[in-house]
Amino acid sequence: LQGPKSRDVLLGMHGDESLKAAIKKLPWAGVLHGELGGYDLIIARTGYTGERVAFELFVNPDDAPRLVSDLVEGGATPIGLAARDSLRTEAGLPLYGHEMGGELGLGVAEAGFGAYVKTYKPWFIGRQAYLAREHRRQGVVVRFTFNEKGVRVAHLGDPVLDRRGKVIGTVTSCALDKEGTLTGQAYIDLKNAETGASIYIYQGAPAKAGKAPAEMKPGDRTTLPSQAAVISRFAKL
Repeated sequence: LQGPKSRDVLLGMHGDESLKAAIKKLPWAGVLHGELGGYDLIIARTGYTGERVAFELFVNPDDAPRLVSDLVEGGATPIGLAARDSLRTEAGLPLYGHEMGGELGLGVAEAGFGAYVKTYKPWFIGRQAYLAREHRRQGVVVRFTFNEKGVRVAHLGDPVLDRRGKVIGTVTSCALDKEGTLTGQAYIDLKNAETGASIYIYQGAPAKAGKAPAEMKPGDRTTLPSQAAVISRFAKL
């Protein structure tokens, strides 16, 4: 249950006022257990949409369909997995297989979360392996937005180029943001990862080459990359 009105929908269910008061004060990543709307719930102020007002509700599986119906009746709107994916992409959150792991074998630091790894802590059995990987790391996941609206969507694996045409990385995710602009994430080399840097993306790059430029005649068409810009790693909420 995610979004600016999610708390209002949750508090609209009948239940103990002391529990509702606790929900109002629940901090980000806080967890409560209680009865609300006739359901035994674990209520966590968490989620993977980038929303700061957001909840995940844990309920007995047998009660889940009825709970969803009650939430919809209370003002919630059902959405599918693709909506979650577009929201987390806009927020800069990783998805395993795209911004972590996957064919690129991206680790925590490559995904942009190296600051959360505390190498100074005792009993960190992965410390040496992590530091060795950091020593040879060449890239990082960045967030980008296309400079123009109406361009084609980029997909996982689409090549990213610098302004001189050198391939510097690959797209990992892309989706339409709330402004109607395509925003995405890409794994690129470190020297091109600064906020504001210009990059170029071949969306849906063809697997086979077309005509050589010298062979092209008037009326022929070729694929050109679209310009984009590296923006802050995470959306400012």
